[in-house]
Amino acid sequence: MSIEKNLDLAINTIQNSQALLITAGAGIGVDSGLPDFRGNQGLWQSYPALGSAKLNFTDIANPKNFHSQPHLAWGFYGHRLSLYRQITPHIGFDVLYKLCQKIENYFVVTSNVDGHFQKSGFPTDKIYEVHGSIHYLQCSKPCLPENWSADELVINHDTIDHQNCLWKNNLPKCKFCREIARPNILMFGDFAWVDNQFQKQADNFYNWCAAQLDTSEITAIEIGAGTAIPTIRNLSERFAKKIIRINSREAGDLSNNRSCQIIPIPMSAKAAITYIEKNI
Repeated sequence: MSIEKNLDLAINTIQNSQALLITAGAGIGVDSGLPDFRGNQGLWQSYPALGSAKLNFTDIANPKNFHSQPHLAWGFYGHRLSLYRQITPHIGFDVLYKLCQKIENYFVVTSNVDGHFQKSGFPTDKIYEVHGSIHYLQCSKPCLPENWSADELVINHDTIDHQNCLWKNNLPKCKFCREIARPNILMFGDFAWVDNQFQKQADNFYNWCAAQLDTSEITAIEIGAGTAIPTIRNLSERFAKKIIRINSREAGDLSNNRSCQIIPIPMSAKAAITYIEKNI
């Protein structure tokens, strides 16, 4: 089936939907100018020092680094936090928000830690961040099951040596015990993630899903969710009867899941979302 026919099918599906689930992976942020970490080359292009050291994403996105090489860990995550603060989410986020207002009954689930759905106006009680948020910090030990806002953490052009991916200033400290702090996000091999805040988000999401059981079938608009870390794709297929899969690289049904209908849209997030909303 052609892209045009799939877009028409997607539009018709949304128009007849009573419950809309937005699921989003890293691909939704590429149009905002965020780095594409799919594959080592994307990571190493953004962080040449990691390329020189042959460190892949699973190596650097690991909590052990905050103990063994904290200046490198904070060089990487401090740069990302600064980047997410500065960048404005692309217009597709605003368009998606308008679309959700038309449907009214919706929820957002994302594996992204950038906070761009909140930045685009989506209410916090309608968002589940399955991997946490870089805009919150926690103790690297942790000493207590607590997190706190990263808003007071100042990052400027003197904070990070970008060429070597190293944090130059005093390292961020836990507000409770003064050990090294870390972002409150789920990393690889992470047994120290403080997930209290995100369990509340999860409860909101599962309660919303339960409320749809007797009244509505859930339609998912899945955006930029890949197969390398299939958290979002698996969640879409678990809860939705119909999935509009927007993905410029992996739009097809690669899971062989036949319990739901998948409508592949091999386009960028911004292009697909704006086209769909404009024609509804």
